[in-house]
Amino acid sequence: MASAQLHITLVQANIIWEDKTANLHHYEELLGRVEGPRHVVVLPEMFSTGFSMAPERLAEPMDGPTLQWMAAMARKHRCILAGSLIIEAGGAYYNRMLWVQPDGQMGHYDKRHLFAYAGEAEHYTAGDSRLIVQVNGWRLNLMVCYDLRFPVWARNSNSEYDVLLYVANWPEPRDLAWRTLLQARAIENQCYTIGVNRVGQDAKGLTYLGNSSVFGPLGEQLWQQRDTEAVHTVTLDMDGLKKVRTSLPFLKDADKFLLM
Repeated sequence: MASAQLHITLVQANIIWEDKTANLHHYEELLGRVEGPRHVVVLPEMFSTGFSMAPERLAEPMDGPTLQWMAAMARKHRCILAGSLIIEAGGAYYNRMLWVQPDGQMGHYDKRHLFAYAGEAEHYTAGDSRLIVQVNGWRLNLMVCYDLRFPVWARNSNSEYDVLLYVANWPEPRDLAWRTLLQARAIENQCYTIGVNRVGQDAKGLTYLGNSSVFGPLGEQLWQQRDTEAVHTVTLDMDGLKKVRTSLPFLKDADKFLLM
């Protein structure tokens, strides 16, 4: 049985371009600001480097220093730590979202939809399966950035999950799409939808507004922060989610099809 509440902390940070040491040091400071209960703490996409197309220089193996840092921070802060890294495995590079528990167990999701417009598809290998993780009976579906544009990949058939979680480096020119699609995913899947984005500017001159957001299962905005770094904990309510799904049982009327 799921606990009544789930506490998720969003860390909206300014990522220093391709400087892992400086970024990890900065995240340690930001994590020190987390107050009160927390089950999951979420960092942005490619949180240690920024959205870089240089995996040959920056990729790490699954036992590399950044993942070891995540494990140490999860233990220290007694929480699950999530975010994506550039990972090398089997001779290929992945934009991989890690789910690291304080007991050392972990899971990972490889970004399915690679952003060809920025050359990501030329440097990275796409994943081919979703990952739905559990914490205190809550089920979370992990996604990365560009996945947000593809609703079939997030389809909540038979209420498979309760929270849809995106990490991103989503730039200012497409900010309207970011905010609109996060809200749409919440409404169509009758779930809490969370998007954790970065702020600042990268080496390519792109500006990021953040607008990390939390939407409820009716599409109601529960939190959003623009422009500045932020560390914010949101409390999700299972009773409210069940009430929406029971009183408005729209998911059962969805078209029946399978992803091949």
